[in-house]
Amino acid sequence: MPILELTSRERSDLRSAAHPLRPVVLIGDNGLTDAVLKEIDRALTSHGLIKVRAGGSDRDEREAMLASICDTLSCAPVHHLGKILILFRPLPGNVAPAPAEGTPARRKPSEPHTPKKLAAEGKTLSKPRRAPRKPADAEPARPAARATLNKAGKPMRPTTKKAASSSPHGIPRRAGSALSLRA
Repeated sequence: MPILELTSRERSDLRSAAHPLRPVVLIGDNGLTDAVLKEIDRALTSHGLIKVRAGGSDRDEREAMLASICDTLSCAPVHHLGKILILFRPLPGNVAPAPAEGTPARRKPSEPHTPKKLAAEGKTLSKPRRAPRKPADAEPARPAARATLNKAGKPMRPTTKKAASSSPHGIPRRAGSALSLRA
């Protein structure tokens, strides 16, 4: 029987779908027997996507098992990670409908999102329009304190430093002294 071929996108989707699954068939020390093949076939027929745990310590042996299973049962190898083999065979009555020509499956990033209920009714969401910007002539006059310029000719920035006067309680402080009094 021919081995089923998958695209990289299909393989990626199947790998993510198989992530929460647990192995349903275990291949023991006897290797790939007729009983094990029959059990894998039964599991693929009922589930479509399964994980198989292969015993043995030789990676090449597991690769040969995977190829033999896929060739015998006409299924697709999705992934082989360590001792876990992920196999896929489409279920007989479960064929996904192909999208009609001319209708994209997904919206473009530039298109607005439309909720399902509105899309079913043929409606779309419309964003409220923004008010136009005011012309530059309408800007309020800036205070004179900000109009002073520094050496580079740019407006002075407001300072957060306090004036160089004594503290509010009248006791002079020496900066950096650990013994200075604080109010």
